[in-house]
Parts: sequence; structure tokens; C-alpha cells
Amino acid sequence: MASKYICMDIGGTKVLGAIIDEKNNIIYRVKKKTRAEKGVEIIEERIISVAQDLLKESGIEKSDIVAIGAGAPGVINEDKGEIIYAPNLPWKNYDIKKAIENKFGIPFFLGNDANIGMMGEWKYGAAVKKKNVVGIFVGTGVGGGLVINNKLFSGPRYLAGELGHMVLNPEGPYCNCGQRGCLEAYSGKVSMTKEIKNQIQRGRSTILKDLIDMEEGVIRSKPLKMAVDQKDSLAIEVVDKAVYYLAAGAGSLINIFNPDMVVIGGGVIESLGDYIMPQLKRYIKRFTLPDILEGTEIVPSVLKDDAILFGSLALIKEKQLK
Repeated sequence: MASKYICMDIGGTKVLGAIIDEKNNIIYRVKKKTRAEKGVEIIEERIISVAQDLLKESGIEKSDIVAIGAGAPGVINEDKGEIIYAPNLPWKNYDIKKAIENKFGIPFFLGNDANIGMMGEWKYGAAVKKKNVVGIFVGTGVGGGLVINNKLFSGPRYLAGELGHMVLNPEGPYCNCGQRGCLEAYSGKVSMTKEIKNQIQRGRSTILKDLIDMEEGVIRSKPLKMAVDQKDSLAIEVVDKAVYYLAAGAGSLINIFNPDMVVIGGGVIESLGDYIMPQLKRYIKRFTLPDILEGTEIVPSVLKDDAILFGSLALIKEKQLK
């Protein structure tokens, strides 16, 4: 039987897995909550469970799977398949490669989720044939990826591209990474959730009060979109602030790298892109040199929720060539 691949997107709130065939078609997918608040062992169980369900429910034999690839948040050693640190998940020096390969006996490759998402858009999505690209992905946190001179740039130790942790205000709010005033601390869903909860606790009237868990968890993108669509004043205020700082970060990156394209993706953009993209393009003019901005396309992700899946496929194929 023809070769197939298991590709996974391991996020702060969900684990998405898919089987992709030799023609780059997704033939089956499974999605489960990460349940990160329950600890490392539960996350590992969820990842393994997604892969097992993919095989069981699709009827595909394990012997037909060439490799498993995944994107995950945090600082990752691609050579070892080890998650060194993840700001929004309870991982530190976690050897996920060993855990997966011991379970399935299949080669496993891992990369930073934003870098992997960038690979997906570059190889199969919005940025195909573009030589220089900046990718910014807004979800639970904010990740980024860079393609420079037709090559994904991840630095000598695979640590580059942490665009979400560029500091926009050294006296700004604390980020989960420990720094203050990161782009992520303004534009990620963790920061938006904190602001929404603070406002509700102060007595702010909003429909979000019935759509958010006040005790724990991060607001999902769909309820946030619902509130924006209903012109809820708090939702619009929080999203607009996040977009303003997203534009500041993206504008600075355009000034530094002079890219052909900026791809904006992630779960927040998938749900709220129709509202966010026009706002972003208006705000970004305040932060970018006009001549540089004129030659830069600013586009939403084409692959959307599947960007990391296809990036994982690109990672597998790249590693197989080495």
C-alpha cells in the first residue's frame, strides 16, 4: 500500500491529528482537548490516543505509516525531539520523541508549532514560491516563523522565530515566559482571557460572562467571535487592543526583514479573520515605513487549522532527505 503519514498539531487547548496520503490529501482526522491543566502524563496520553484513534477509525495499518510528525509550542530541540520549555504547557526537558517512538515503533519528528505552521504555508499554502516570509500565528499564545532567502530560519539550535516574545513594552504586562510586555502578553488568547475576566470581576456588562469559565481555562475563539459579531463592547475592545499590538509587532518585523509576504494565522485568525485582517491593515501603517510596506503582501493563512498538519508533513519529508 502507498505510504502515509500521521501529522499532528499539539496545542495549548487541543491535539489535532490527521493521516495524510502520498498525494498530500488528508484522508482522516481526529481532534481532542489537550487537558493541559491535568499535567504532563495526561497530555502524553491524549497525544497517543489521537494517533491510536487515527489508525483504528481509518482502518489503516501501522505498517503503512512512514513516520509521525508534529508541531508543538515552546522551545524545542529538533535533533533530539525534546521539548525544552513551553510557556503555556507543563513541559520542561520532555523527551516526547522517545515516548512516541517507544509506543508506536515509528520514526517521530518534532518542531516548534509556529515554525512548522510557517513551513506548511510556505510549502503548501499562502506563501508557496515566496522567497522571504514572516508568519505570525495567534492562538493560546503567539508564535512566529521566518523564511529567509528560501529557507526556514530556525537558528543554529532551532530556537529562532520566537516572534511572540519580542518585547513591545518593557514595562508592560507579564507574559507566561517571564518577560514583560511581549507581543504574546498583548495579543494571545491567554492575555485576552485575563483582560475579559478582570473586566467581568469589576462588574462590566458583557455576554462573555456566560461564555467563559471564570475559574480556569482560556476562552475559545468561537465564543469570542460570537461576542464580536453581536457587537459586545468588551469583546470588541479586547480584540481591537490585541490587533493593535499585533500590528505593532508585525510592522516592526516588516521594517526589519522587508519580506515579500506576512502570513497571519492561528485559531484566532481562523475564527475572527474577517474582522481582524482589515483592522490589522489599517493599524499597521502606523508602525511600518511606507516604502517597505508597499511591497509587502499581508494575507491570512490559507491552510488555517491545518497549517501545522501540513507543516508536519513538510518536516517529515525534509528529515527523510537527510
